Amino acid sequence: MNGLRAAMGPPGWRPGSSSSSGGSEVFLPEETRPAAPVDFLQELPSYQLALRRRGAAGGTQERRAAPQGSVRLRGAEARGPEQELPVLPAREHPLTIAEKRRLSTVSSGVLNCCPSSVASEAGTTFSAYKDSRQADIKYLPGLKQWKITSSKSMKKVLNGVKEWSSYLELWRHDIHSIEGKFGTGVQSYFSFLRFLVLLNFVIFILMFSFVTLPTVISTYGIFNSSFVKISPKNIEPYCTVYNPSGNKGLVYFYTYLKDLLSGTGFLEVTSLFYGYYTVDAAWVTVLRYNLPLAYLLATFAYLALSLLWVVKRSVGGFKQNLVHSEDQFQSYCNKIFAGWDFCITDPNAARLKHRSLLYELQTDLEEERLKQKIADRTKEEKLRIYSLRIFINIIVFAVLSGCFYSIFRATDFSQENSNDISNMNFQANLLVQYLPSIVITLANFIAPQIFWFLIRFEDYSPAYEIRLTLMRCVFVRLANIGVLLFSLWSSISCTTDECKACGYNYKLHPCWESDVGQEMYKLMIFDFIIIIAVTLFLDFPRKLLVTHCSWKLVQWCGLPEFGISDNVLEIIYGQTICWIGTFFSPLLPAIATIKYFIIFYIKKISLIHTCKPAARPIRASSSNFFFLVVLLIGLVLAFIPLGMSIAHIPSSKACGPFRNFNTSWAVVPDTILEFPVSLQQVLHGLASEAFAVPFFVVICLIMFYLIALAGAHKQVVEQLREQLVLESRDKLFLIRKITEAQRHP
Repeated sequence: MNGLRAAMGPPGWRPGSSSSSGGSEVFLPEETRPAAPVDFLQELPSYQLALRRRGAAGGTQERRAAPQGSVRLRGAEARGPEQELPVLPAREHPLTIAEKRRLSTVSSGVLNCCPSSVASEAGTTFSAYKDSRQADIKYLPGLKQWKITSSKSMKKVLNGVKEWSSYLELWRHDIHSIEGKFGTGVQSYFSFLRFLVLLNFVIFILMFSFVTLPTVISTYGIFNSSFVKISPKNIEPYCTVYNPSGNKGLVYFYTYLKDLLSGTGFLEVTSLFYGYYTVDAAWVTVLRYNLPLAYLLATFAYLALSLLWVVKRSVGGFKQNLVHSEDQFQSYCNKIFAGWDFCITDPNAARLKHRSLLYELQTDLEEERLKQKIADRTKEEKLRIYSLRIFINIIVFAVLSGCFYSIFRATDFSQENSNDISNMNFQANLLVQYLPSIVITLANFIAPQIFWFLIRFEDYSPAYEIRLTLMRCVFVRLANIGVLLFSLWSSISCTTDECKACGYNYKLHPCWESDVGQEMYKLMIFDFIIIIAVTLFLDFPRKLLVTHCSWKLVQWCGLPEFGISDNVLEIIYGQTICWIGTFFSPLLPAIATIKYFIIFYIKKISLIHTCKPAARPIRASSSNFFFLVVLLIGLVLAFIPLGMSIAHIPSSKACGPFRNFNTSWAVVPDTILEFPVSLQQVLHGLASEAFAVPFFVVICLIMFYLIALAGAHKQVVEQLREQLVLESRDKLFLIRKITEAQRHP
């Protein structure tokens, strides 16, 4: 590359003119050299391609013969002196390179390699240009002057605030250190974990400010408040009785431990769960704070906030994924010329990155081989591979069905026997309480191992194997939560005569919202315990064995790999639990924040001391787009059970702020009836079909417009790619011409 630069000479100078003194070449400034001949410009590959395209499009001979250089020169001469220096950056001026060079700042490297006279001339030119821009600003109207000066001041202030706030960024130094040692792939996982910590903290602030804090203040009598009193109309009296299983009398220590792990006992009557919130309204002077409405609106707010935040973070990757469709040649060039991660400083991580690039190149070759193999398949081979894939998918479906049935049966058994603690000891009762969580954890561990084993026989490409297996693992983890909730809904909304009086299974679930909150609480606590146990009792002992034991079997096993995809699925699973459980346990985001905060340091210590980066990372590991898409799937899954709980299942008549309503959603129309008549008509109009149908049509038009805009952007990207190819051909052509000129002066 240095030889090429030496052959081409410094920018702004023309090679080829030899001096008689010393035989060295003398370079003339660009301003004094003659213009390139028209015939030379017409020999450029890009100009020849443009001529061929114009000829194919039916262009005239005059347009073909007009060189681009002459057109630009005539355009530059046609500009008047008053239009030569508009108040724009130098790169935006429609001038030649020589003219822009006079207007732009000369970098220090160019100043060092250029004569002092040229440097002083460039500095004087730039000062004159800067003075001319300031003079042009002075002659602008007062409003435009104020806009320009205020925009400059605002940019300075924003840059200062951004620089100052960067020092307050959570784990800034730790994440930079991880990026330097293990690259951007592992760093993306910890950045994603930091995002979830901030998201859960904001959700906790939202729920605590609008739900928990008003209830606590009202309970202690600081404000005048009224508590929910259910009307006995059409409701059996026993449906309104709720006696939490609080600890009374002499209590053993293990009882507190069991309550802390399962959410029962003393925790059941705290603000952690739904049953604690029994305030109907709080009065601040003449203002009435409607707590049931605030509870419901806060739920909608944290779901909308999560959706907008996740979409905002993923929209950049989505646009890049939509517009950027690289071919195999471009993918190869990206890996060869831009695939190295210069943030890596650790030698072991550098070797792993080298192996990763080697693996990706082997993957590309394998994909090309498989494409050729697929194209050459006979009918008998196609029939065999399709039959094998159908058989393997039947096995996958059987594995999923077994997991779902086990979770369903474990949940039923736990719900039926969790209250019968008279004949159970501490260990047996705790096992019954955590039986659904244990079965779900085993399913999340066993099913992915089976999927990774079966995918080898389906004869897919390596990249498609990873994507398909990861999507199956995502489906297993998220569907297990859905099956757990489905089994709970089946137990809550029974169809027997005993359930008709209260609308739900009062005998088994007197406050079913708190029961669901306890299940989500147990899932989160057990998931946290499993993460700590795996790190302490598997990763660290394995590290000690590999370090101090020379057995071939131990050395063959080696250190555990830091699987980015598995760790991401792990925390997305926990975040989905948090989204679902926040309605039933308003303080669950605080527990999730503390959990992820501790997990960050656990994973960091495990990565540095016990693990190594994965030698075969997924291709999406360098960006958060894949993580955010899976997180968005978990958020969409959370909408379904929450929607059923709010709008379909009758609310508990013995606890919670919605005891006076048939469902939680009933508080919205009841509140609307208190509005003025005109506002009620407007709201009913917005909820009617007359507004919904045109709104849907407008949304579809906007969607079609955005799709067309994305297609236009994609065409522009393709044109820019083609322009880059043409520029590379022009450079090769110019290099050949320069070499010929140097050989034959």
